Amino acid sequence: MKKVAVIMGSDSDLPVVSKAIDTLKEYGVPCEVHVYSAHRTPVQAKEFSETARQKDFGVIIAAAGKAAHLAGALAANTTLPVIGIPVKSSTLDGLDALLSTVQMPAGIPVATVAIDGAVNAALLAIQILSVSDTTLADKLLCARKKASDKVLEKDAEIASKYNV
Repeated sequence: MKKVAVIMGSDSDLPVVSKAIDTLKEYGVPCEVHVYSAHRTPVQAKEFSETARQKDFGVIIAAAGKAAHLAGALAANTTLPVIGIPVKSSTLDGLDALLSTVQMPAGIPVATVAIDGAVNAALLAIQILSVSDTTLADKLLCARKKASDKVLEKDAEIASKYNV
């Protein structure tokens, strides 16, 4: 199974990123976690993304706040799928990070999830890997069935209470 790289621009992003790490572990997907900044460690970030495919990574998740150039900087140096997590900051509530992550120029795509959307970033990475891994595909289907069943249980509870 391919690994997922989880890269954050600062260790202050860890509370958000940890949700992606936990989700990957829940599905049995190996991951490697690093702190690389597009601005403060550009050489290391570039080197990581240039060699990620040879190191058996299948997807890169990149989380950053404020200017949030990390996902784009990584995507510019690899053909692996890159998923950006815009991280909410104290100044603009994450809107700056969202726009920096989602507004990539043609030719350098970055898939972008919601502000602080680490769980969905992990699930999207798992979906990408599931294209060639039926075990992961089955786990995703099972999780969706459980989520559906839970909503239907809540529907039945509320309907029995309020519908006459």
